[in-house]
Order: sequence, then C-alpha cells, then structure tokens
Amino acid sequence: MITLLESRAVNKRFGGLQALTDVSLKIHRGEVYGLIGPNGAGKTTFFNVLTGAYPIDGGEFVMNGTELPAGKPHRIVAHGVARTFQNIRLFRDLTALENVMAGHHIRTRAGVWGILTQSRTAREEEKLVTERALEILDYVGIGRHADTVARNLSYGDQRRLEIARALATEPQLLALDEPAAGMNATETAGLRALIETLRADGITVLLIEHDVKLIMGLCDRVAVLDFGKKIAEGTPAEVQRDPGVIRAYLGDHRAH
Repeated sequence: MITLLESRAVNKRFGGLQALTDVSLKIHRGEVYGLIGPNGAGKTTFFNVLTGAYPIDGGEFVMNGTELPAGKPHRIVAHGVARTFQNIRLFRDLTALENVMAGHHIRTRAGVWGILTQSRTAREEEKLVTERALEILDYVGIGRHADTVARNLSYGDQRRLEIARALATEPQLLALDEPAAGMNATETAGLRALIETLRADGITVLLIEHDVKLIMGLCDRVAVLDFGKKIAEGTPAEVQRDPGVIRAYLGDHRAH
C-alpha cells in the first residue's frame, strides 16, 4: 500500500494539558481510515493540527513525501488536504452553488485583478468553476438544490454541501469530522454510500465518528486515541478485539 499521509510523533499542548502525545499513524492512498476514541481523546485536536488550525508543538505531518506547512490552513489545502467540521460551517446566506464555487477558488488562476476587471480569462474560468460546482453538487446528491440558500437546506443536505465544498478544492485526502452527527438512520445510510463512492473514485478519507457501527462497517483501518495517545491501530476486527480499546471505548458501547 502507498502511504498518502503520515503523522510522525505529533504533539500538541494547551497550557498544562497535553492534548496529543507522540501520535504516529500512516494513511494509505485510497482507503477510508477511521479515528475514534472517547470524548476528549484528542480526535478533533488531531484534525485541527493536521489542517493548520493549530500549530503543532512537536513532530510533523508528511503528505506524499513532503512535510506539510504547520499552522498554514490555505497552504495545507493547496497540498491536497480538505476538511469538514463537527459544527457545520457554511456560508449560510449564499446558495449551495456559491458555497461550492467558493471552495473551488483556491484552484483558480485568474487572480484578484482578473476577477475585478472581469478579464476574458477570469470569465472563462468562472464558467468552468460554475460547471464543476454543479457537477459536484450532483455527485453528492443535492444538485436540485443548487440555487437554494444554504441555511434553508435540511440538516442532512447541509452536511452534504459541506462535503461538496471540500471536494471543490480537489483534495487527495478528505478529512470528515463527525459527518453523521445529528443524522437520522436514512441520512446516515446515504452518507455511508457517499463515502464508499468517494473511496471507489480514489479519494482517501479520514473519518472521525462517534457512530461505532458506521466506523466498523465502513473503514478499512481504524486508529484509537485515548487521552491524546494512540492505543491501537488496525482493521476494524483487530481493533474491536483489543483489550485496551474495549476498556477505553468499545466496552462502553457493547454494554448498552
């Protein structure tokens, strides 16, 4: 398997709290990789340092053999890492189409001056961006809502729109932070189908999710964090059998 992303002994501290301690893992190209653990285990912190929202205090992230620029979100997106958020962060007063177009502009070349002057290059590029945004909306299943203002979409469709906006950046790695949170069973099944389609189309997915059934039924491999440390990594079956994981997380799930 080809390694797409590797974290090497990543550390993060907030004051006196050690949020991540020497977290090392490898995500292979084309897989769905799950990151689970109890509340406060460090999952979202890991996402935030990976995507540049927080600087790291030690270690490094390597993407395709190149170290990612720590603490620089726009440059990390340019390297092919895109994310969604546990709490939906859309441009709520823009349409679904406009939200996706906004995501795509990191890949455009016309520049600010070209946009302001509406140069021929800028106009042609805008046409292509619009067409691509419509394709992505269709891909995630909400093409019929292209002209709907984001805040008027259903909760499940807002989740899909956030994925669409991330896809517009043309990522190699799509990091999804609790995408099934708040979804009903039908919406969750649809999300699973979408993630399976992403994998089939060659997009690597890093998934944080509290829905253990979804993680274990979908992911190729899973890592488990507890108190900021990786305590297990392997296939879903291997992780489910790990005594430390059962004590830290899955044991509580199985008890209900």
